[in-house]
Amino acid sequence: MAKKRPQTKAKRPQLTDGEVPVVGAREPCPCGSGRRYKACHGRAAAHAVTELVRRPFEGLPGECDWVALRELVPAATVRLTLRDGLPEGVPSLTLATVLPMAWPALRRDDGSVLIGLQNDMASGDISRDLADTLQRALQAEPGTPVQGRRVPADGPRLQDLLDVQAPFEPVVHDGFEFWVPDAENVTPEVAASLERANAAAIPTVRLRGVEAAYWCRTPEKNHLRWVMPHPEEQLLDALARLHAAGRSALGEGTRLVGSFRAHGLTVPVWDLPSEMGAQDVEKPAAEFAERLTEALAVQAPLTTEERRARSGLTNRQVTLS
Repeated sequence: MAKKRPQTKAKRPQLTDGEVPVVGAREPCPCGSGRRYKACHGRAAAHAVTELVRRPFEGLPGECDWVALRELVPAATVRLTLRDGLPEGVPSLTLATVLPMAWPALRRDDGSVLIGLQNDMASGDISRDLADTLQRALQAEPGTPVQGRRVPADGPRLQDLLDVQAPFEPVVHDGFEFWVPDAENVTPEVAASLERANAAAIPTVRLRGVEAAYWCRTPEKNHLRWVMPHPEEQLLDALARLHAAGRSALGEGTRLVGSFRAHGLTVPVWDLPSEMGAQDVEKPAAEFAERLTEALAVQAPLTTEERRARSGLTNRQVTLS
């Protein structure tokens, strides 16, 4: 009896690391190994894209406002400027805190592009995720949303695409009507999403006299949340000096209650009386900025009372990201 010849599978062409595209974690690896992507070339890619970038907005104009819009402000927009200018057919590019249906981005019927900032991101570098979404939105068909995806580890970041010399000027809105140019002609899904978003939005105002400070109203009391660019340890020392000296408040009935950590920056938070509006806190905030500048310049070690104040502030820190 003749022996059967051993059957062998035809070898698939092997790709070099630089040629392997990014695919879903459970899909076959494009390199031809026969293994799933996550168990093959996806290992290195996953490590690269999940490594946390502590300050993703560093180097962009308005870093503190980027952080505020990402974590604190319900409804706001900012016009963005690309380093190489807008492509043909795209009349404008706008950053928005949130988009309808939690879309990462949307290209409107007129070709304009909106990018959502508060979406969940696939990697540890928000800047790279947003840059990938931005590039795909610029190429999307008018009238279509852009979905999230796994981002290539070597893709550009916002710092590579945006004009870092252009101003970053947030506009805070009372609601999310900026989502649609014609609120009477929207799908039922978008209308329902708009209604839910407006119902949940906390009234918020950006102060004009200082940078990246946002007043907001809650049912019990009002707050001022102020994103600051100073190194955390230096800022906490300065706040402790002011707190120990009884100079950390913003007027009668106000109190520095703690701070947030968000994207590598510190966000001091004050409780305000319910009757204290955004206009009422403008002057006290500007005066506090002057006191803080003086305290930041002090080089002497903290006193016992100041160390106690610093410990109290540190214990009331909450990390947002």
